[in-house]
Amino acid sequence: MAFYTSLSGLQASQTDMATISHNLANVATNGFKKSRTEFADVIASNLTSSPTSAVGSGVLVKGNIQQFSQGNLVQSANGLDLAISGDGFFAVKPNPDAAQVDYTRNGAFSVNADNEVVDSNGGRLQVYPVDGSGAVVATGIESTVSLRLPATSGTAVPTTAVNYSLNLSSSAGLPSGGAFSRFDPSTYNNSTSTTVYDTSGNPLTMTTYFRRETTPDAAGNTNWSAYSFIGDQAVTVGGADHTTLTFNSSGQLTAGGSSTSDPVTPSGSTGAQTITLSYGSATTQLASPFNVATRSQNGAAIGQLQGVTVDAKGLVKASYSNGDVQNLGMVAIANFSNPAGLRQLGSGYWAQTGLSGAPVAGQAGSNGAGSLMSGTLEQSNVDITEELVNLIAAQRNFQANSKALDTDNQISQTIINLRS
Repeated sequence: MAFYTSLSGLQASQTDMATISHNLANVATNGFKKSRTEFADVIASNLTSSPTSAVGSGVLVKGNIQQFSQGNLVQSANGLDLAISGDGFFAVKPNPDAAQVDYTRNGAFSVNADNEVVDSNGGRLQVYPVDGSGAVVATGIESTVSLRLPATSGTAVPTTAVNYSLNLSSSAGLPSGGAFSRFDPSTYNNSTSTTVYDTSGNPLTMTTYFRRETTPDAAGNTNWSAYSFIGDQAVTVGGADHTTLTFNSSGQLTAGGSSTSDPVTPSGSTGAQTITLSYGSATTQLASPFNVATRSQNGAAIGQLQGVTVDAKGLVKASYSNGDVQNLGMVAIANFSNPAGLRQLGSGYWAQTGLSGAPVAGQAGSNGAGSLMSGTLEQSNVDITEELVNLIAAQRNFQANSKALDTDNQISQTIINLRS
């Protein structure tokens, strides 16, 4: 009988050491929760036997109990690294085509090739859908959707108007280089550039060159020519390659203040567009140097994804190069009445069971869920020092039971020798 009692002690010690070793192996695993092996003694007795005659028969492993204490929180440079400070789990879908939802504390998320926010296992982060103001429009774990980051935002708007307010110096002389050539600076006085957009929203550079054509006439009027190009494509007006700006003796613009181009198709563009080039009332010809006070245009590019933020409530916002900001969803946080009843699936995942109860779904800071922290990761809650002490104790237990087993074996051998 003592043989089996000692053997049960050896098996229990092995289980304890295996649990401790598993904890130590995952000391660097984000979101890992350590376990503790619990035991129960075995007594050989029945209802009619005397309580004083009961003899112990060894030990049983009752189970490995998960410890859901908070791990250390460390900052990171990735805004999609998320941590829950307090209770709760992230909801993830390993398979987008299945209804199965798993739960994790590892908030190390990134973006995959399909612009979905996923963890290192490919599980898709689940969020509640929101309206334009960021308010949740559907609740419950069954209402969650996989978080996807749209790569673009907005609609392309081709440029149809360019506006300048500038000063052309009245002290400027006539160019000495002969006929105008944009490749020869001696054939024009000044130039300025601005970004315009084609029919697909692609950014293009429009450059306008200013060339003084006359000295003041008898009435004090002076003419300048303005040549415009989008890339290498000349912008014509009524078939002419330039427009004429006329200034009076006071330096005020009296003619040529606005003109609409012929249809132009810049190189690489998919469609033609016309552009109205306007010079505001602040455009002058004064003695001061050439200066562009303002320039503007009415086109817009399609916005490209530039960044993602997650606030303390879990609202995910994407920002784009055209200034758009989109509310994409509210991170779902699931809580359980008995987290220790969750089934471990490996890879940092848990699944609900009857012991854990159904998930209480909500958002950060509600329904008992902790707060959400962006740019932060939760480390393993394993304490190396504590586990090493436990490992030594488990080793001593194993050695003690081995000695008891050896002693029992010696006694049995002595009995066998007596019989022989």
